[in-house]
Amino acid sequence: MVLVVGVLVAANVLLNRWTGPIRLVAAVAISVLLLGVLRWAGGTLADAGLAPGTLARGAGWALALTGLVGVVYVVGALLPATRSLFEDRRYDAMTGGELVTRVLVVVPVGTVLVEEIAFRGVLYGLVCRARGAVWATAVSSVLFGLWHVLPSLHLATAKPALTSVLGGSVLGSVLAVMGAVLFTALAGVLLCELRRRSGSLLAPMGLHWAVNALGYVVGFLLR
Repeated sequence: MVLVVGVLVAANVLLNRWTGPIRLVAAVAISVLLLGVLRWAGGTLADAGLAPGTLARGAGWALALTGLVGVVYVVGALLPATRSLFEDRRYDAMTGGELVTRVLVVVPVGTVLVEEIAFRGVLYGLVCRARGAVWATAVSSVLFGLWHVLPSLHLATAKPALTSVLGGSVLGSVLAVMGAVLFTALAGVLLCELRRRSGSLLAPMGLHWAVNALGYVVGFLLR
């Protein structure tokens, strides 16, 4: 556990500093390293949610959840009351090619792969072996929330909906970061439960990809 957390601290700094191909290579390398730590600790593919016998079931969950997120996003984008939640100034200069790259490469490899293997795979598997699913969910979700401190530092100014409420002050930025940490920790609980119920890491991977990737698509279209 100490080794895994140490790797994640270093990975969090590096992945939020690096961009482009080097970030993707680092994400894959970190994922392999974490799976190696799990194996070294006596864990198996089943502990990581990657047992071959569970993949078909997990893929079914992933497809269903992707469709559900798509419906929710379409409805949210069409309703005036919720449309502003999808607006993001970071999309203003994005091109169609960049959008495709983010949706098909950056999100699945640079975000979903490394985060799901780390938090719902290796961390969850290690803690679950020692303390059970409740402890595994708690530890994984708290650390998943803290993982999002660095990416949330400029959230208050990037999201117009948040800027109008929190403003551009230091206090506003702090509140935005705290809110992001809390929200992602709660999201981590949901993702852990999907992992437990499906028995496969593919289920939380599918939901994670859908929320992030389809969010980019909707935000891009609403520029």
